[in-house]
Amino acid sequence: MLMNPTAPTTTSLENPIAVMQRFELKYIMSPAQTSLLKRAIAGRLEPDMFGLTSIASLYYDTPDDRLIRASLEKPLFKEKLRLRAYGLASEHSPVYLELKRKAEGIVYKRRVQTTVPQAADFLAGADSLSPAGQISREISCFRDFYGKLQPACLIIYDRTAYVEPGGDLRLTIDGNPRYRTDHLTLTHSMEGISLLPPGCSILEIKVQNALPLWLTRALNDARIYKTSFSKYGEAYRLELKKRALRSAS
Repeated sequence: MLMNPTAPTTTSLENPIAVMQRFELKYIMSPAQTSLLKRAIAGRLEPDMFGLTSIASLYYDTPDDRLIRASLEKPLFKEKLRLRAYGLASEHSPVYLELKRKAEGIVYKRRVQTTVPQAADFLAGADSLSPAGQISREISCFRDFYGKLQPACLIIYDRTAYVEPGGDLRLTIDGNPRYRTDHLTLTHSMEGISLLPPGCSILEIKVQNALPLWLTRALNDARIYKTSFSKYGEAYRLELKKRALRSAS
């Protein structure tokens, strides 16, 4: 299991990791395309300080799956709430409760550091997150607006992130994306059902401005084309197919 025990602290509005606003472009890559892209970025981008990291994100939803159903309709505005861990979490290790919103192609993220028990208490109705602040209030408003929220799906993947020295370009490659809808806790395991064919990965490009010309050319040369892909959305679709097959049998 890959772990990142030194994930960044995110407790104030001044921390750029706590508040993020950027464009996110997604691509699905075959093993061959992944190799071509890695060659193209060598010398231009460098791996971030955390290296290869296993990430687990526990998504919360209403009992009738309101949030993911709305997201799959591809509205101009959508939002999700997830609890994220870097590696297998313990009861006391830092995890991050994150509110992710997307409006007209721009992604906005707000998150606070917490623990698994504290997050569970908050989602069960505790007054507020700690530390208190603007981000905590936004997440509290989200919880209160949607009412009962419960763990719905756990998404896991092995990420390598690349950054542009001195720039705002960030590129991530998520290998072995997987999910599960049982044992919905960040402390159980990093196992799950594959979301993609063996060896395929998810490329995400995160930038505040336009893509550099060299990267656009590299994507075109490798025939890596932008797509719309949600890990949670794909997991939900797979589970719907399973339910339909069970009903038909």
